[in-house]
Amino acid sequence: MIQGVLIACSFVAIFTTIGIVASLAFEAYRFFGRIPLTDFLFGLEWSPQTAMRSDQVGASGKFGVLPLLSGTLLISFIAMCVATPLGILSAVYLAEFARPKTRNIIKPMLELLAGIPTVVYGFFAALVVAPIIRNMGSGAGFQISSESALAAGLVMGIMLVPFISSLSDDVINAVPQALRDASYGMGATETETITKVVLPAATPGIIGSLLLAVSRAIGETMIVVMAAGLAANLTANPFEAVTTMTVQIVTLLTGDQEFDSAKTLAAFAIALFLLVLTLGLNIVALRIVDKYKQKYA
Repeated sequence: MIQGVLIACSFVAIFTTIGIVASLAFEAYRFFGRIPLTDFLFGLEWSPQTAMRSDQVGASGKFGVLPLLSGTLLISFIAMCVATPLGILSAVYLAEFARPKTRNIIKPMLELLAGIPTVVYGFFAALVVAPIIRNMGSGAGFQISSESALAAGLVMGIMLVPFISSLSDDVINAVPQALRDASYGMGATETETITKVVLPAATPGIIGSLLLAVSRAIGETMIVVMAAGLAANLTANPFEAVTTMTVQIVTLLTGDQEFDSAKTLAAFAIALFLLVLTLGLNIVALRIVDKYKQKYA
């Protein structure tokens, strides 16, 4: 009975995935029938405003995805620069150094951060972090926009800490105690055991937690809308306003839209591009995990 339910759920998941991919591919095909693929992949401007009728004067629209890709990668990079050291170090502390009473207090507090709605993080980024960054930058002589990639990335990094910390903590605790005892028996110190035995053995699981955090960062929308803005700027400057692919998908599909215009169909092209990008990241990460599994098996 249970086996049959599991098989049925697997088939439902498979057909749902196939349906989603097929719908995205079909709508993206309609979009690329109007906008060349090269313009989408290599265009340097994103301005999807187009004329709705043939007798209406309007812009022809610019559908280059590179500004959206650069904004997505920039904010995700800043977030991971914040979340990776904090998440891994907190996991090591909880797994190897913290007393049981301290662990029972700190770990639930960290995991509580994962349950906070992203709109709360967005308000915090827009009303607290962004003004602080702008004021500090002005005092140092920097021109910082009121909506910046730095503000969104910092707050997003705080949001990602529980994902990395919790999963990495479980992975480190799963390392066999025999490995630690063997290291101590060879005369290694506690620090040497952690850095040269425990962490290498837990590397595949830690990479998995980082992959989950990267996927979460790429798919985040609310923090970016409230803290980074909607400006599609092709820049690597964290002090400027940028936007991401997920934000533009929401923007293009919000309101009373015609699903026969290039502007609306662009959302499906972005979604398909994002799907391929995420799939590529997963494949690369799995290869890295397999490499470390073979090395430390």
